[in-house]
Amino acid sequence: MKKIVVTLIASAFIISCDSTKKVHKSEVKSTKIEKVKSAFFIDSLTVKKHLYTLASDEMEGRKTGTPGIEKAAIYIENEFTRIGLTTFNGLETYRQTFKFTPRNSKEDITAANIIGVLEGKSKKDEYVIISAHYDHLGNEGKGDDKIYNGANDDASGVTGVLALAEYFKKVGNERTIVFAAFTGEEMGLIGSTEFGKSIDASVFVAGINLEMIGKVPSFGPNTAWLTGFERSDFGKIIQKNLVGTGYQLYPDPYTNFNLFFRSDNASLARLGVPSHTFSTTPIDVDKDYHKASDEAETLNMTVITQTIQAVAKGTESIINGKDTPTRVVLEASKK
Repeated sequence: MKKIVVTLIASAFIISCDSTKKVHKSEVKSTKIEKVKSAFFIDSLTVKKHLYTLASDEMEGRKTGTPGIEKAAIYIENEFTRIGLTTFNGLETYRQTFKFTPRNSKEDITAANIIGVLEGKSKKDEYVIISAHYDHLGNEGKGDDKIYNGANDDASGVTGVLALAEYFKKVGNERTIVFAAFTGEEMGLIGSTEFGKSIDASVFVAGINLEMIGKVPSFGPNTAWLTGFERSDFGKIIQKNLVGTGYQLYPDPYTNFNLFFRSDNASLARLGVPSHTFSTTPIDVDKDYHKASDEAETLNMTVITQTIQAVAKGTESIINGKDTPTRVVLEASKK
């Protein structure tokens, strides 16, 4: 009888250990799956939808002041509404409407920045702006294809703004985030300059601008570069937050192009805001830049999605108030 009891106890122990091993293996497998899921938190299908819509022929090249850009504006407004953003600084709608006179013209153009807001929690009076320009060159090209679709420049950036708005709406934010689709960038940073006139720059702690994020950089896959890297410690904060992700951020390798002052980040940087532009495109050899060939099919959806994810992860400590970049230095240091 004693022998039988011992045998039963031993059998039960073996079954128990085996069961524990199975549960442990199941938990490990589940954890691995969760890690894989968490690594891809930006929906690539939504990214593709935004890009292909904004860069479609229907948008007619999105030139400021044309029916084409109005279609793009409506699309962005509808997405802001769907996501649940609020309006900015007392505006009744997402539009910041203004008039300006283009260079070499005597006629005013009515234009609009599209701006949405996610109010912060513990630091709602401190602002971070995430921006891109939604205008391009229109439909006055030569040859059979007259539409400058502007897929990389800068439907890719606007896609990033929309994807990040949806992401931060889900995960939350301690500082208030302003999401801006600027107009008139191609005409001389018109929209972002107008925006700068309407704000108290001292409450803006960072500017995150996205420009041409659709192609594999010269540094290789899983990389991006940042304009004006040496002008604040913004880039170093991003690099710190990306450690262990497999994604790397580099300083702008094209300093002779003066890119820091050629995108909308410059309008805020001139006000002292540490505002910089993320990009991936090897601009020195890009055959589609400001050409009708800049179409959605030429871009890499994986690059766009992974870059948006890297921006979300890299700026996380700024969004949540743990890090505050130093104010921008406009004059580059002389060596």
